[in-house]
Amino acid sequence: MWEIVVDKDKCSGDEECVNACPAQVFEMQGGKAEPVHSDECLGCETCVEVCPEGAITVTEI
Repeated sequence: MWEIVVDKDKCSGDEECVNACPAQVFEMQGGKAEPVHSDECLGCETCVEVCPEGAITVTEI
């Protein structure tokens, strides 16, 4: 299982993580990425790699 945290202060809302995530974990809410389907996370960290602001962390729990 994975914990996904988005730093809302860093998130620019460019939707890179939404478009890149193979498990469709993210949705845009209020102009920011929100990991609404965290239980679907594969732990691939593609979202971390594509986020230009470094706003996403993925941690195994």
